[in-house]
Amino acid sequence: MVEKNVESGTGAEGGAPSERDLERRRRIRRGIMATLVGGTFWGLNGTVSKWLMDTYAIDPLWLVCLRELAACWLFLAAAAVTSRGREQLAGVWRSPRDLLAILGVSLGAILFSQVAYLEAIDWTNSATATIMQSLGMVLVLAYVCLKMRRRPRRREALGVVLALAGTYLVATGGNPGQLSLPPQGLFWGLACAGAAACLSILPAAPMAKWGNFTVNGLAFLFSGIILTAVYRPWEHMPALDGVAVAVLAACVVVGTFGAYALYLQGVKDAGSMRASLLGTIEPVTATVATVVWLGTSFSPADILGFVLIIAMVYLTA
Repeated sequence: MVEKNVESGTGAEGGAPSERDLERRRRIRRGIMATLVGGTFWGLNGTVSKWLMDTYAIDPLWLVCLRELAACWLFLAAAAVTSRGREQLAGVWRSPRDLLAILGVSLGAILFSQVAYLEAIDWTNSATATIMQSLGMVLVLAYVCLKMRRRPRRREALGVVLALAGTYLVATGGNPGQLSLPPQGLFWGLACAGAAACLSILPAAPMAKWGNFTVNGLAFLFSGIILTAVYRPWEHMPALDGVAVAVLAACVVVGTFGAYALYLQGVKDAGSMRASLLGTIEPVTATVATVVWLGTSFSPADILGFVLIIAMVYLTA
């Protein structure tokens, strides 16, 4: 009853809301706005990345190296702003076990998600890649059910059915005899879903102990160093002009650091369920930007598939 009164703007006894209630509502509104802006940044970043890769022949792995090695310092700097963050940055280095866990995050979540997402964009488009990425919620649901030893609820089971139907429509265009996506695009799109699930599961425990910015900063740093050592981006330098450099800087500052920072703030202020639902603005933004900016067209089967997958997010969140 108290919760209902708070939402309707009255206190527990029908009077004016308390200062605590008002502060809670302000925090939720701030979290909603942060989540919407962060999700929009993510959706736009995918479309911008596709334009960069097509226009300047940038290899997806080169772009991953740049984004990770540049954004990691922004995360670490944000962590160092507060005394609590500085304590976490110093303390984590004295815990080899936690550093190993963060290394696992860097490989299983950050590196995997960055590579899979950009490869999927390269082979398809940002809208399709982002929609396929949303399928990760089905894998998260499977993980939760196994961990809690329970069966999916009715709405969750319906969400899985919608996700499978949506994936079928996006992959085949409604024609079971052919693939409307290239096989590589379908592979990397499904890899995006797996990476999104890892990104939702693996960082939870380290971030609860060491903070979002510390864990993300170190995970981006470790991931960038490992990929750079293997890929050697200096051997794959694209020919860039001033416009490309400016857009790349925006991808790092706004599309990577800004999107992560705002979305994490939204999860903290508005709650994970609200953030999951509001986060569906990312595929919507990516689809609109892909159509308006890049001129990509989608068939009715594609659009229906997108709608079914987004509906799955609402049912399983």
